Amino acid sequence: MAQAAPLTRPDGTPIRVLAVDDERSLTELLSMAMRYEGWQVTTAGSGTEAVRAARAIRPDVIVLDMMLPDFDGLEVMRRIRTEDADVPVIFLTAKDAVEDRIGGLTAGGDDYVTKPFSLEELIARLRGLLRRTGAGAARDDSSLVVGDLTLNEDSHEVYRAGEEIHLTATEFELLRYLMRNPRRVLSKAQILDRVWNYDFGGQANVVELYISYLRKKIDANRSPMIHTMRGAGYVLRPAAD
Repeated sequence: MAQAAPLTRPDGTPIRVLAVDDERSLTELLSMAMRYEGWQVTTAGSGTEAVRAARAIRPDVIVLDMMLPDFDGLEVMRRIRTEDADVPVIFLTAKDAVEDRIGGLTAGGDDYVTKPFSLEELIARLRGLLRRTGAGAARDDSSLVVGDLTLNEDSHEVYRAGEEIHLTATEFELLRYLMRNPRRVLSKAQILDRVWNYDFGGQANVVELYISYLRKKIDANRSPMIHTMRGAGYVLRPAAD
């Protein structure tokens, strides 16, 4: 699946998103979509949790439901902005709650989407908001970079420490997924779903096989970047980590 160039913070680290909604299933879906963008996601199910989380992580953008069990989204935004005045906020509102949308924008919200919404629309809104506010910087090319490893999504060229590495199409897709999620442990199920779409019937051994192929090409005679987290999955980290 084609994807626009990744957005990062100005220092090159992942965008930090705070997603606030009391529907756990929704925040799980939001997390999945945003993490695929390479962003770090923290979730909260109430206004109190949201304010606490914002203080801890200093998010680059907040996705904020208007209706929460303790106090509403406007109050959450007001409390967070007493400490971080410029953090951009995109509100989630009920389809017929015109007053919420007007109130949110009037109070200083940056954008809103109405429920139900498509994840693609929300991600597009977030990318636009991050660019407009300067919270995210688009890469000037289609390259993913982790440590001394570089992958070009357009040309499909891969280099480590300046040396070109030739990969098969499946190896490339697997490495791209790992590089879009650096330092994040990815389970075999997640990798199967993203790289193979379960075409192999959920056989986790195909992941182990292709991880071994990648290691022979990426890590051969070098400090390892691909690590196995026993019982959890795999993680790609710069060799110096």
